Amino acid sequence: MKNILLFGAGRSSSSLIRYLLDNAVKYNWHLTVGDASQDLAILRTGNHPRSRAVAIRVEDDVLRKKFIGEADIVISLLPPALHYIVALDCLQLKKNMVTASYVSPELRALHGEVEKSGLTFLNEMGLDPGIDHMSAMKTINEIRAAGGNLISFKSYCGGLPASESNDNPWGYKFTWNPRNVVMAGRGTACYIEDSGYRYVPYNRLFLETEEVKVNGCGTFEAYANRDSLSYRGQYGLQHIPTMRRGTLRMPGFCRAWNVFVKLGWTDDSFIIQDSGQMTWASFLEAFLPNSSPGVTLEKRLSDFAGEDEDSDVMLKMKWLDIYSDEKTAVPSASPASLLQNMLEKKWVFKESDRDMIVMQHEFVYMLGKERISIVSSLVSGGENAVHTAMSRTVGLPLGIGAKLLLENRIGLKGVIIPVSKEIYTPVLEELKYFGIVFSEKKSSA
Repeated sequence: MKNILLFGAGRSSSSLIRYLLDNAVKYNWHLTVGDASQDLAILRTGNHPRSRAVAIRVEDDVLRKKFIGEADIVISLLPPALHYIVALDCLQLKKNMVTASYVSPELRALHGEVEKSGLTFLNEMGLDPGIDHMSAMKTINEIRAAGGNLISFKSYCGGLPASESNDNPWGYKFTWNPRNVVMAGRGTACYIEDSGYRYVPYNRLFLETEEVKVNGCGTFEAYANRDSLSYRGQYGLQHIPTMRRGTLRMPGFCRAWNVFVKLGWTDDSFIIQDSGQMTWASFLEAFLPNSSPGVTLEKRLSDFAGEDEDSDVMLKMKWLDIYSDEKTAVPSASPASLLQNMLEKKWVFKESDRDMIVMQHEFVYMLGKERISIVSSLVSGGENAVHTAMSRTVGLPLGIGAKLLLENRIGLKGVIIPVSKEIYTPVLEELKYFGIVFSEKKSSA
């Protein structure tokens, strides 16, 4: 029997756990799910006879090493900063590892040792990153095989409420880690366009968006992901003139989110004094410039944001109860933590809600003298509030990747991402079974 260890039983784990347990008898697997909350781990596993739910804090060196030592493979759905701790144990105890997160510099530095040990640490094996890499590389390699020369590649992805559940002014609800949403985009985004490098600092990121139309799904806005340049090497596109990756949101979201950026509410670097005794109105007051007596808080915020009081942006702010006299009741909090708390009360994904994943790749290439465009789109809806589209598109590739490693069907060693045919071909093929399929439209550009 092969023992699978999963760290993390959060929102993205439900479909992964279901996949592993649905296949446990067929492949003779046993799954251990470890989480800081044993109750949550039990809820996810449902007391399945091929499962075990355990309480574990990943910082507990003794327990962590014990469970890793018992496993044949380790899957980590922990916060990205904690993957490295798990990776060091996997290296020492000779265990393969799979994650859905971007490869950190610390993890990348282990490549030589992991490769020398004959191990595979398969990362970026979720949705974005993950399915984006695999689906893009499939088309890129098909273009190459046909003799085409790729001159532009743009890739976009977003997790959003399905149309029938899109019932708030922001067009957004939490279907994955809220902290990641609040902290998204920090730093400077970089990409290349028409052979020129472009850098967009955080204070302009949500203002310099582009419109993305997805056939049959509508129009979205996209802000640039932090680093679009590093994947030129991974994709074999070192000399491509245009390459950009972005995150999709409903129209109007980014301009409103930029108000939080401008206020400083996405800052997680300091603690606000007596934050738990503040009202939401006094929290706002503390971050606004001084004004003349008698000017309302709404007027002060609209002037600060450079928006009309009755604008779409200011209506979004009002809907969040940002001017409320209710206490935050969040002690020793950073601005980002308070903002997250506010949003978690309003961007609630209800039991009756469904979400959707929208991903689109836009390729332009030359075939002889002909300029050709391929638009490859994925729109995938969730089943319910547990098996969301986000959970399915993050969890299923992880599960399939773990299965490939357990079956010794991945020969690559070291710290890798799924850009090789031996990984993306079987994964994309199996995802079709779950209805996760891209549609392609080819035309002259």
